Amino acid sequence: MKGLSVMMYMVSLIFGLVFTGFAHAAGTLELGIPLPLTGDQAKFGEMEMRAYQIAMTEINAKGGIKGMTVSLNFEDGQGKPDLSRAIAEKLIDVNKQPIIFGDYSSSCSKAIAAVANERKVPYLVVTGADDAITQQNYEYVFRINPSNAYYASGLGSFLVQVVKPTSIAILYESSDFGTSGADEMEKYAAKVGMKVLVKEKYAKGAVDFKPVLAKVKELKPDVIYMVSYVMDASLLMNQIKELRIDAKIFAGGAAGFAIPEFLQNAKDAAEYVVTATLWSPQVTYPGAREFAEKYKTQFGEYPSYHGAEAYSTLYVIKDVIERAESMDAAALQKSMKATKMMTAFGPVQFENKNGYQNQNFMDTLVLQVINGKHETIWPLNSASAKYVYPIPTWRERR
Repeated sequence: MKGLSVMMYMVSLIFGLVFTGFAHAAGTLELGIPLPLTGDQAKFGEMEMRAYQIAMTEINAKGGIKGMTVSLNFEDGQGKPDLSRAIAEKLIDVNKQPIIFGDYSSSCSKAIAAVANERKVPYLVVTGADDAITQQNYEYVFRINPSNAYYASGLGSFLVQVVKPTSIAILYESSDFGTSGADEMEKYAAKVGMKVLVKEKYAKGAVDFKPVLAKVKELKPDVIYMVSYVMDASLLMNQIKELRIDAKIFAGGAAGFAIPEFLQNAKDAAEYVVTATLWSPQVTYPGAREFAEKYKTQFGEYPSYHGAEAYSTLYVIKDVIERAESMDAAALQKSMKATKMMTAFGPVQFENKNGYQNQNFMDTLVLQVINGKHETIWPLNSASAKYVYPIPTWRERR
């Protein structure tokens, strides 16, 4: 009987692995991750892929997940929602992967969220920030990063307490992320008494911002606030410099303004620009500094918050799987909902409040480019450097 019991256990174990498709080889846990690895969002996808790989190496060195070696398969969605949706459908329907995570943009994350919730498979959004993603009453969709409404909370505090502006110009890319970020800043401006002099969107891939910037120059806003990906962010600041448009402060809504490529592409036009961010290498969360230094050692530069989100996401997935009663999607969804842990990105707990479902809430920071480097300047208790304000005019700069 004992031999029969062992045999039955082995059969049920093998059947479970085959049925779920979760482990495709003995002792291996295969996880597919959609990311933009080509196209204009590839820099973000590359950073996140590297961060996932660092986490995978660390986790495997400590025994893997439930004794299984983690193997990550990156699927290139090219930043296109239809491709991301197709990847999610393949992972769920063909690979039988009972938990999904990844991708970068809001539009791609929204496409995956719809598929995952329809199939009742938990999906952890890593960087997509459009507020609507966790406002759909989706039971199976979770988000580790704050939504757009909370991105600029730290920046708003800095503006009100330090800059004290009365007017603002808002420029944004016509994506889900850009639109929701611009809308949230418009609401915040009304709340604190900043007059929105212009709110202008531009098409993805635009290269000539001079017509709208000429309008901005004539209106002379105190703040020029931009929600852009990295190429747009760099072009905007270079053309602002070229046109000698002065303002009390130039501010970015995270994304392209918060990654190393912005410094490389915008060069001296990036100096003194402030940006909202969700994380920096200077934060004191356990493991944050170690992750940042490990990333820099391997790749020659510090990661932005996108890397920290991806790195921490794999640890969240590990925690969820190890606490779950089984590898069934429903059990994993229940375990995800009970998550409460500290990561290198910060505290992670999925809550239902303020109109959001399964949303992680956390404090945000402000970076400023000082001497060609991103420094954390706000809040003051998290600062790595003293902020520079007032900033010099273009004429005053060398």
